Amino acid sequence: MSFTPEPTSDGSYTFFSPDFEETFHSQQGAKQEAEEKFIIPAALDQKAQAQSSIKLLDICYGLGYNTASALETIWKVNPHCQVELIALELDYSVPTATIDYKLLDAWSSSIPDLLTTLAHQKQVNQDYFQGELLIGDARQTIQQVIARNFLADAIFLDPFSPPHCPQLWTVEFLALVAQCLHENGRLTTYSCAAAMRTALDLAGLAYTSTMGMNRRSTVASWKQDDLPPLSEQDLEHQKTRAAIPYRDLTLEDSVVTILKRRQKEQQDCTLETTSQWRKRWWHKILDNS
Repeated sequence: MSFTPEPTSDGSYTFFSPDFEETFHSQQGAKQEAEEKFIIPAALDQKAQAQSSIKLLDICYGLGYNTASALETIWKVNPHCQVELIALELDYSVPTATIDYKLLDAWSSSIPDLLTTLAHQKQVNQDYFQGELLIGDARQTIQQVIARNFLADAIFLDPFSPPHCPQLWTVEFLALVAQCLHENGRLTTYSCAAAMRTALDLAGLAYTSTMGMNRRSTVASWKQDDLPPLSEQDLEHQKTRAAIPYRDLTLEDSVVTILKRRQKEQQDCTLETTSQWRKRWWHKILDNS
């Protein structure tokens, strides 16, 4: 598949995916999104100060912006920090197109070279950086990560949105992802979807909202005291129909099957709808203003 760079508001570029009918990043700023929704909530600057090595798991590697921003943050704080990366990506043409268009040149000098090698050779083994790019359905490649007992200090969960890519937001998939998170690690994602948060909860992870680019996103951890509490509004959202999770028991179901299964479960339940929840909170806000 061929991709054409599309500019975003911060001067960085993204691609549009015809398959998923979405751009890979926010139009507000692709580079800014990586930094504010993934890197800052993962507290990588603090980890780089305290640790001599850091492990990263980048799910839906895409253009490589999350990894590039992570490397830049880590090595700015600790230039000798050893970084080990496993990146999962479905479409190999995405990282290679990124290199062809030189879209990683916005990051500091060694990073474009390292990620060019990763894109072309699918692995890198150099001083302070070892990386591997696994190509295929993440529902299967995540099982390779688990088999290696790889425990990440930071997991970047960056699939296309749940309505377009529900297979990577299911209870079953996120349970596998959780197995790859170190006891002191953090999982970050741009999404604040209630269904995804239910799946994180069922996997045993605590989570909270974080603000990136003036929008809510999510950070998760094994430790509730590592995170600020959810707001009352967010807690109530988790009691609506929107919080019914996506399910994929065999990790092989089609998008249509996963969506229809959840839709039926929502139709059959008696939970409050999201529109009712929004209306209640809108009145609360007005009453308190």
